[in-house]
Amino acid sequence: MSTEEQVLELGRRWAAAEERGDTPVLDELTTDGFRLVGPLGFVLDKSQWLERYRGGALVTESLAWEDVEVRDLGQTAIAIGVYAQVASHQGNPANGRFRATHVLVREGDRWRLAGIHLSPIGGPPPFANQGGAR
Repeated sequence: MSTEEQVLELGRRWAAAEERGDTPVLDELTTDGFRLVGPLGFVLDKSQWLERYRGGALVTESLAWEDVEVRDLGQTAIAIGVYAQVASHQGNPANGRFRATHVLVREGDRWRLAGIHLSPIGGPPPFANQGGAR
């Protein structure tokens, strides 16, 4: 199986585990030093990230990991794609589409997630110059 196929399969397992809130599988798929950079710029370490599921703060109803491009860099792989999610955090909607970057490392004969970075997909920011120089 190619690196791309392995990384895409890990991504499918990971998305399904997020939908189920399956912390044992999420724990297995990530490195000890895993970090998540959320769509608003917050950073969570592995235990903080997993605790959101264990404590029920984050509930993911559906999560699609789509349009994924994988770059094989030897012992590291970068996968960039799109998350489309329906979720809630502490009872508040956390739905959206996000550009997602997964950083994966090869540990022995398998890949594990070392980091995820999320950015909202949307229009230009309000400070963008829309009408030319003023």
